[in-house]
Amino acid sequence: MVDLFWLSDAQMARLEPFFPKSHGKPRVDDKRVLSGIIFINRNGLRWRDAPAAYGPHKMLYSRWKRWSEKGIIARMMAVEAVRTFYSFLTHPDLVAERIPPPWIVTDA
Repeated sequence: MVDLFWLSDAQMARLEPFFPKSHGKPRVDDKRVLSGIIFINRNGLRWRDAPAAYGPHKMLYSRWKRWSEKGIIARMMAVEAVRTFYSFLTHPDLVAERIPPPWIVTDA
C-alpha cells in the first residue's frame, strides 16, 4: 500500500485564504484535492495513477490546471517556501550555531 500524503489542519488553515470563492455548487473537499495534487507532483505520477483516496483523477487534473492558470498554486507554494525559510532562520537551536552570512564583514 502506498503511503498517502495528507495536509494537516494547520497547513490547510494557512492556505485557506488562497482558495477561490465557490460560486454555485460547493466544491469537493479542498484538503483532499490539494493533498492529491501535491502527492502526484511530488511522486512524478501521471494523473490517471492517482490513488482513489484523493478522488477521480480528472477532477484532480482539472482543479490543478484551473488553479495553476490563475496563479493560485504558485502563490500557495511561494508563501509556504518563505514561511519555511523564515522558520529555519529563526529556529532557536540553529541561531546559536549559525555562521554569519558571507556578506557580513567583521573586523578582527
